Amino acid sequence: MAGDTGMAGKVALLLWAQTLGLAGAQTTQLLVEPPWRPAVLWDWVTLTCQGLGTSSATTWYKDGQHWEQQGPERLSVTMKGTYQCDRPGTGLSPPVIVSEDDLVLQVPARELLEGDTVTLRCRSYWKSTVTSVSFYHEGKELGVFPNVTELSLSPLQLSHSGHYSCRGKVGPWGWRESPPVTVTVHAPTPLLHVFYRDGKMVGDPQGSPQLLVPALGVSHSGNYSCQLHPEAGGLAAGVGGALLFLLLLVGVIVAWNWWHRVGG
Repeated sequence: MAGDTGMAGKVALLLWAQTLGLAGAQTTQLLVEPPWRPAVLWDWVTLTCQGLGTSSATTWYKDGQHWEQQGPERLSVTMKGTYQCDRPGTGLSPPVIVSEDDLVLQVPARELLEGDTVTLRCRSYWKSTVTSVSFYHEGKELGVFPNVTELSLSPLQLSHSGHYSCRGKVGPWGWRESPPVTVTVHAPTPLLHVFYRDGKMVGDPQGSPQLLVPALGVSHSGNYSCQLHPEAGGLAAGVGGALLFLLLLVGVIVAWNWWHRVGG
């Protein structure tokens, strides 16, 4: 039908990919809430294990020992220690420390990228008052702050990486110093998206996670997938490796038939 052809010329098919986070896609991840590290026992910490396989297949470890052979993917923490979880498809997670020290310096539990703003928090046991706080980077004092317990790093630079600690007077217990915490600043990695139809590349690699098909037709039918590459080269992600979700049209013909009826 002529009307159908006109409708097809106006249709734009959009496929897009949503990355999961490259650091955590191939390994089991242990998420902490509230999202600070080290976590502290008085914050009522919840740990969530993310990885391949069913949540009932999660194995928990505390201080290197089996904590629960199998259990739910979420755990409410009631004891200090170092926690890990294991999922059959993605293995053992990096450790998460839950502290009960008199003084701790906390860093946001997320990837820290160059150019971001990050705040370090010096906190005392069970939220006791802490005063006359000093912050240290690689053992060098950054200053004394009588009534300030937070240190802002903005904008983040690669030179901000290293070990930080704080020292302060904690309630009636006197002077305390926190264990060191590691800050690692990463440079953002530009990524290229490569789309495929039935295993053949569609167009050129592009920065956008969206693929626009300007005129939808029967010839566009097929199975679509995409891969993610760093601009410098080298495969970063693929559908088979579960490194991204691809929201795609499995059979474009379904949409074509729908538009065909609308046009009619």
